[in-house]
Amino acid sequence: EKGRGKKTKTEANGENGDEDNDEYRWWLEQNRDDSIKWTSLEHHGVLFPPEYEPHGVRMKYNGREIDLEPEAEEVASFFAALLHMDHAKNPVFQENFFRDFQEVLARCKKPTPIKEFAKCDFTPIHEYFERERERKKNLPKEERLALKAEKLAAEEKYSYCMLDGRREKVGNFRVEPPALFRGRGAHPKTGCLKKRVMPEQVTINIGKDATVPPPPAGHQWGGVIHDNTVTWLATWKENINGSVKYVFLAANSSLKGQSDFKKFEKARELKKHIHKIRADYTKDLKDRMMQVRQRATAMYLIDRFALRAGNEKGDDEADTVGCCTLRCEHITLVPPNRVVFDFLGKDSIRYYREVDVDVSVWKNMKIFKKEPKGPNDPLFDRLTTASLNKHLSSLMAGLTAKVFRTFNASLTFQQELGKTPSLATAAEKVLAYNRANREVAVLCNHQRSVPKQHENQMGRMQDKIKAIKYQRWHAKRELIQLTPRIKKTHPTLVEPESDLDDDWCREHETDLVRKEREKAETKITRENEKRLAAKEKPLSKQEESDIRDKADVLAARFKEERKSGKAEMRRNATVEKLEEAISKLTERIIAAKTQMIDRDENKTTSLGTSKINYLDPRITSAWCRKHGVPLEKMFNATLRDKFRWAMDVDGEWEF
Repeated sequence: EKGRGKKTKTEANGENGDEDNDEYRWWLEQNRDDSIKWTSLEHHGVLFPPEYEPHGVRMKYNGREIDLEPEAEEVASFFAALLHMDHAKNPVFQENFFRDFQEVLARCKKPTPIKEFAKCDFTPIHEYFERERERKKNLPKEERLALKAEKLAAEEKYSYCMLDGRREKVGNFRVEPPALFRGRGAHPKTGCLKKRVMPEQVTINIGKDATVPPPPAGHQWGGVIHDNTVTWLATWKENINGSVKYVFLAANSSLKGQSDFKKFEKARELKKHIHKIRADYTKDLKDRMMQVRQRATAMYLIDRFALRAGNEKGDDEADTVGCCTLRCEHITLVPPNRVVFDFLGKDSIRYYREVDVDVSVWKNMKIFKKEPKGPNDPLFDRLTTASLNKHLSSLMAGLTAKVFRTFNASLTFQQELGKTPSLATAAEKVLAYNRANREVAVLCNHQRSVPKQHENQMGRMQDKIKAIKYQRWHAKRELIQLTPRIKKTHPTLVEPESDLDDDWCREHETDLVRKEREKAETKITRENEKRLAAKEKPLSKQEESDIRDKADVLAARFKEERKSGKAEMRRNATVEKLEEAISKLTERIIAAKTQMIDRDENKTTSLGTSKINYLDPRITSAWCRKHGVPLEKMFNATLRDKFRWAMDVDGEWEF
């Protein structure tokens, strides 16, 4: 097969290879039974949040301080902690919170006068939290480290399990603490109280021969099962949306890796069937049966525009839709074949797109919208996600609407990466990679709002470029002073640096001196703290003065350069060294500009979602090998660990 993986260390070194052989390389095993996920499983259950400890700070109602019982104080504190955020100003959030707050108050033994949200004042509790936050922030380093070590020690036993005799990391082993539900977008339940999960709600899944972990004192588990056909360790249902929560192994575990591997292999398998599938649904676009036409039209949209399938929603859930649950109001038809989509997709992210479609698709959608249908009626009234997936599975084993999304994302990514210029710089190759990723993000509607700090980040990056240009300008002046004749052979050396004016240069020099002084003071403080801990004498006045001298020397240098109009020559300066320095600074400027373009182009797209969930990591691994780009630039340590199974492919591997 083209792009077959290189030999692993295990294969290269034989049976008695080095210590890396201890790693479980499951992806090299063949003929595994897909129904059985494990033969033995031991773990310590889940970690529950600590019981609430009352702080005793009173909220105010109608100007008067109110005593609250611990359960009510906890809920009031949830809201108080969010006073500085937009959630606390959201009327829906306020209404849902106050309703649940009153239910808690009704259970209290001592009645309270709290009847109206507008008369509640949570500021005293909020101010208490702010003081606590500041206190913890100012704790001595040793105390902070000790608290961190104590927390890690308490979590240690929950963070690992024994799976088939191997020690594997557990992912989300913590049970979420009670809080106020925030949700994404305009969620109708935002502000509702997420109740404390009790052990009686939790079901444990563990090996038959393993010791069942003891529940917290005074409690018992909701159930204990021994199901080796599933990969979760514990499960429970949360109270807000009634969704089921699971504890799985970590992203870098063998089970999760196998799941990812099978997902991408299933998408690769679709390549063998896609031409026939497309031919069939294109033919079905003109079928006499309306149900078949609707199914074919939905398949076209899911395949061509990577729409999610969508599921039915209750009235108390966020009004988000997918392809099968589109309503007539979400579609605007513009003759002869343009369709405007405008709806809220997953996580309440708006999907707005104007696209040209096949004329048969356009005509079908016009028929699907015909009266007596109104704006709130379903576009596909004879189709459900379940019936669509049932049909898809008849075309290819295991095929669902989601497989199309993974297939099209990975294929688009590989095709876009094919445009990478072979002679580009490292920074330009990274830009090409991110642009390819961005095409996928746009296809899959992985949007985000422009980060609040984007403009500031752009300003800092521009200042960074100017600072490098300042260094290059200084090096050019040194070179001209060293060999004045070079101005005739290299006239560009005397050209002024763009973006640099005298006012900016003066401000930059002042800033460099200030930073040097701050660095000196930090060094003095740290050295004295170190000596104090070692019970040694602090730095003498002379030693402190010597450390501060560097800033004074720099300030004097800038003053002299401005007075004389000449740049101070660096030690052992030669024409070759200065030309090399100018060349390297130019490369840094180009790299910084490329990075700035990349950051600006990415301001409204979320590249991480597709990289984690939809792009076969072997595409990235192969691209890095082919173009000589370190994998570390594309995948952080977490992703490299998660996708260990994808690291062995060579540069010719294809999706």
